[in-house]
Amino acid sequence: MQFLKILFWCLLAFLAAAFTIGNWTAVPIRLPGGLIADVNLPFLLLVTFLLGLVPTLGWQAARRWRLRQRLMTCERQLAETRAVTLPPVASETLPA
Repeated sequence: MQFLKILFWCLLAFLAAAFTIGNWTAVPIRLPGGLIADVNLPFLLLVTFLLGLVPTLGWQAARRWRLRQRLMTCERQLAETRAVTLPPVASETLPA
């Protein structure tokens, strides 16, 4: 299974490198004030990908943290409820 993971990531890296080499062109971007910036297309695509990925990862991390907090609260309440409702266990004494 580990071999397949490594193979997948190597294939993905090869495809990214081939895409970068095949599309290494400057793209003009018009900025405020009449400025024009020439940015390489692979860099521009990476930046736009990260602009979409980072907020999503932040939202997911916040959601997981909140769900984990809710689960811990429920587990604590369940433990308290079990402690209150269960009768105490009588301990047996061993004969001497």
